[in-house]
Amino acid sequence: MQITTVRLRRLRGTMRTDGPMWEERLVRPIDIYAEYRGRPDFEGGVQLDTGRFRIEACFVEIDTDEGVSGIGGPLPESVAAIIAWKLRPILLGRDPIATETLWDQMHRIMVHGRQGETMLAISAVDCALWDLKGRWLGQPVHRLIGGPTRDAIPAYASMLGFDVLDPGRVRARAQAFKAAGYTAQKWFFRHGPMSGPEGMGKNVELVRTLRDALGPDDDIMLDCWQAMDVPYVIELARRIAEYRPRWLEECVMPDRVDSYRRIKDKISIPLAGAEHEYTRWGFKRFIDAGALDVLQPDIYWCGGFSETLKIAALATTHDLIVIPHGHSTNAGIHFSVTQSPIHTPWQEYLVKWNDIHQYFLAHPVRPVGGMLAPHDLPGMAMQLDPAKIEEEAEIFS
Repeated sequence: MQITTVRLRRLRGTMRTDGPMWEERLVRPIDIYAEYRGRPDFEGGVQLDTGRFRIEACFVEIDTDEGVSGIGGPLPESVAAIIAWKLRPILLGRDPIATETLWDQMHRIMVHGRQGETMLAISAVDCALWDLKGRWLGQPVHRLIGGPTRDAIPAYASMLGFDVLDPGRVRARAQAFKAAGYTAQKWFFRHGPMSGPEGMGKNVELVRTLRDALGPDDDIMLDCWQAMDVPYVIELARRIAEYRPRWLEECVMPDRVDSYRRIKDKISIPLAGAEHEYTRWGFKRFIDAGALDVLQPDIYWCGGFSETLKIAALATTHDLIVIPHGHSTNAGIHFSVTQSPIHTPWQEYLVKWNDIHQYFLAHPVRPVGGMLAPHDLPGMAMQLDPAKIEEEAEIFS
């Protein structure tokens, strides 16, 4: 079997929403600059009106001479361009089942792209190849790598885009998701060091409200999204320790491995992070430094399905928890249900983002009663839904 075409497809569609898609943004590292602090900075599409959200996404489709195809995505158009211009020549005429060979060759050729958007491109291709491999063998990907270790996995509700500034709305939302079966929720801070004592107080109020709303037993995760510094995180952790967060996530920017280690030495709350890190070599820096308790590789960013398996294997030698970032749930679920429950106890489910990210999929993965289960369809169940596609174009052909 040989790869005959590598196609990039740009799709557009309109999703119905119950009010605005995004209610509030999270704190971001660029917020140290006043001119950026008040910008909405929402992603994933355009709000046409209060009930319609316009989505544009690209997918890579790899076809073979045996009529078997695999799909990866969605991905930004800038990443699609890298696949078309740089990776397609490596793939054409090759055996798509040889995922290890193709990954290594893409990585070695792209010597100036071992991180960032080039690694996102390699990741998307790798995921498409795994989807193709599963379709060719007639098996879901989680079975190809030795799973499942369980039929379903607890999901934690990740509340990106929900209002965090109104305690009443926070309380109501948290209790609604608890009633839906979730026993763990992650919320996103809106304030960092640049917001001063008032912002710190609002961050603490968010955590206090969540603990009061959820009771003593549910897990609360808190995302700083790279936007804080060492003194701020240490003080924040001191103030919220009594509410027993399960972890603090991405406290500082991902290159600051030493800063993570300094924070970890000073606080009692576990640290999670590295969703913006790439490959086993990047994760090894965090592991060697003992800087994190929970590793969060994003399968569509860190190097694909092939590389995530290597990162997880490395992490298990240090008994670290590995929970894939929820940006890529359709791939992440196939990873999570193959891992030991002690090393991967949850799967992140970004509630709003998954509505966007899985919009064009014919078989999206959705939690039921707070549990996520993979489809038993071949590959990663990446078939697209023609009914959702209003416009389509093949790009970079």
